Amino acid sequence: MDIGHSRRSYFADRVRRLLGGAPCRVQVAALPWRKGPDGVEIMLITSRDTGRWVLPKGWPEGNEALWDAAAREASEEAGIDGAIARSELGCYYYAKLQPSGAEKRCEVHVFPMEIDQVKDKWPERKQRKRQWFSPLEAARSVREHDLADLISRFSMNPRRSAA
Repeated sequence: MDIGHSRRSYFADRVRRLLGGAPCRVQVAALPWRKGPDGVEIMLITSRDTGRWVLPKGWPEGNEALWDAAAREASEEAGIDGAIARSELGCYYYAKLQPSGAEKRCEVHVFPMEIDQVKDKWPERKQRKRQWFSPLEAARSVREHDLADLISRFSMNPRRSAA
């Protein structure tokens, strides 16, 4: 039985609260990649608020499948399209700074996405930069250690990881 994101998130938060932990918000991210002249390349984008390098990520909407939400976010935030894996590569956690100054713990599920189209125009083009990196450069450029590990692990065998 496949249950929607909202229901899964509800149950996960209930379990965390039962065990005394602060609830996490669930986000999804695409790990955009392509085969370049020198091997695998990973696209990172800048965050709108701090300008640090991140994956395109965001919130699932309604009963949207997590991988579909990740592909939508990649299109909106980075102007890229391609084949997204239906199984996640893994997840990482980070603290999202709220406008109030408070931090909210987020759990980000990462889905590899082999890019076949890079658009010149996309919704957030004036708010973000995008850049292709070697896997090593990408892993060094992100702030979250668990995300860097996911990128490194993925780059060892992208086709198998994206299956």
